[in-house]
Amino acid sequence: MGHLYLIEKELRQSRAGPRLRAAVRAHQSRPIQERLRRALVRSKTVRRPLPQSLFGRAIEYALGQWPTLGVWLEDGRVEIDNNRVENAIRPTAVGKKNWLFVGEADAGQRGAILYTLIESCRRRGLDPHAYLRDVLARLPSLTNWQIKDITPAAWGASQRTATRPQAS
Repeated sequence: MGHLYLIEKELRQSRAGPRLRAAVRAHQSRPIQERLRRALVRSKTVRRPLPQSLFGRAIEYALGQWPTLGVWLEDGRVEIDNNRVENAIRPTAVGKKNWLFVGEADAGQRGAILYTLIESCRRRGLDPHAYLRDVLARLPSLTNWQIKDITPAAWGASQRTATRPQAS
C-alpha cells in the first residue's frame, strides 16, 4: 500500500492530469494492486483462516469489494482514497453532537449543502464568506438557467476576470 501512495504522491506533486494519472496507474499501480489481490487469495486458500475469524472476514470483505477498490485505477480523476473529503468534513463531524437538535428535520440536508459550498470555495482558494454574501444577495433575482454561473468554480473564474487589469 505504501508503494501505491508513493506513486499517488508523485503524481500530485507533478500536477499530473487525468490522462497521465490513468497511464501511470495502469503501468505502475495496477501490478501492485494485482499482487495484493493474489496475496489475499493465497492467504484465504493456503492459510485457511476460520471464516468467522476477524482475519477471515477481512479477507472475504476485501475480495468482495475488489471491483470497487480498483475504480481509481480506471479513471484518472478519481483519488485512491477519500482522505481529503474526510479531513474537510472533520470539523462538522466533531461538532455534530453539539448541533444534533438545532433546527428541524431537514436542517441536516441544508447544512450538508452549505458545508459542500464552503469546502468547494476553500479548495479553490476562494473566501467562503465573500462567495456566500455575493451569491445569496443575487440569488432572488436569478433564474434556474443562471445557477451554473454561481457555482464556486464559475464565481471564482468571474472574480479573477473582474480583477484583471484591462489591456488598452
